[in-house]
Amino acid sequence: MDALLHDSITFIIMGASGDLTKRKLIPSIYALLHHKKIKSFAIIGAALTDTTAEEILEKAAGFIPDKKPEIWQQLVDSFSYHKADFYRDSDYQNLHEQIIAIEKEKGLAGNRIFYFATMPEHFAPITNKLAIHGMAKRNGHKQTPWTRVVYEKPFGNNFQSAQAINEQIARVFHEEQVFRIIHYLGKEIVGNIALIRFTNLFFQPLWNNQYIESVEIGINEKIGIEGRGEYYDRNGILKDVVQNHLLQMLALVAMEPPEKLIGESIRDEKAKVLKKTKVESVLLGQYEGYKEENCVNPVSKTATFAALKLSIDNDRWRGVPFFLKTGKSLPKKEAAIHIKFRQSTCLLTENCPVDSNYLTISIEPDEGFFLEINAKKPGLNYAITPVTMNFCHKSLFGPNTTEAYEALLTDVIRGDQSVFVRADEIEHAWKIIGNIDNSSVPYPYAPGSQGPQELQVWSDKMKIRWRS
Repeated sequence: MDALLHDSITFIIMGASGDLTKRKLIPSIYALLHHKKIKSFAIIGAALTDTTAEEILEKAAGFIPDKKPEIWQQLVDSFSYHKADFYRDSDYQNLHEQIIAIEKEKGLAGNRIFYFATMPEHFAPITNKLAIHGMAKRNGHKQTPWTRVVYEKPFGNNFQSAQAINEQIARVFHEEQVFRIIHYLGKEIVGNIALIRFTNLFFQPLWNNQYIESVEIGINEKIGIEGRGEYYDRNGILKDVVQNHLLQMLALVAMEPPEKLIGESIRDEKAKVLKKTKVESVLLGQYEGYKEENCVNPVSKTATFAALKLSIDNDRWRGVPFFLKTGKSLPKKEAAIHIKFRQSTCLLTENCPVDSNYLTISIEPDEGFFLEINAKKPGLNYAITPVTMNFCHKSLFGPNTTEAYEALLTDVIRGDQSVFVRADEIEHAWKIIGNIDNSSVPYPYAPGSQGPQELQVWSDKMKIRWRS
């Protein structure tokens, strides 16, 4: 049984009528309650939508498997919804009064988590209003009652907007109160990357350009945009996946050893990597039928597929290409990192290995680390075959029952920022994406294919043979 994280907490969800609340936030708070990580709590939803607490919970219930009636009832009894215009001062005054009343009724201490489940253009105005009306206070990490603010991705739409949001946040909150979410960082195996790298001595001398030939990082999705046409057509694959998920995984793989495996030390090193990262080449695609999706511009040039070659200009990685690939409507859902080591000098007179050793970090569907090494086939001759040494997370520890958002909310309650993104990391990542010219028409590709036909020519030119 998990230890109690906190016995008095108020969750305030700004934008509570959206998909994120029903699909992720309500189920994750239910899981916290089910795993006895929280005790006395309230959930207060606010949005402009004409809806009710009952309607929101009814939609969320379908995303909670094996729902326990007694636990669900506790959540129902603790949830309330309040219609609010995030640009109207009187609505903030009313919401604040309701928060105070609910906390008093339930005997809560006033520890508050404000979750921004809105579009990024609303982040700065809402942040400012929360401070003006005294709902969210600037306080230190150990002060009580405390306030913490969580910002959902995407964080801004480009470097300038992200910088403006960060500047507004800094005027209102200490950075230690701020949690910028990239949900991939909440996945168990992604959190293992730094641990595996820095607690196993044999990786240390190999983790550099002398021994690593290339790094491939990919997130493939079988689904299309699933009714998110308005959002997706404004952002596309570069902003939706590359700027956050892929670049954060790159930073974890490439960062220098931190002083300690804790929040600020890790974030310092990730920021240094992103500052030195630049894009060398890009290929963009769009799946056929995308323009017919609901709320998509019929002449849209938004990319739903991207393959990129990046470089990192530092002593450890100079000369090592980092290849990123991601797309919608591909053959299967898959996410992995493949570290390709340089080939060793072959001392055999024949049957030399035809490929390098690989370390694969599998994120989805099967979590684990897999190291491919060359070994002798049974028999008299020195015939070589690749074999895999593997750490299968599910095989060793059983099914992973902690969903990414439950893990992230757990860290917010703890005040642990290790897997959250700092202001400078966000801005460095937007600078990288901002240097990509995506004005041309993306190459078409058939849904269910591996991507545009032009990918093969591009891959041959870049000297990459994709493994996923």
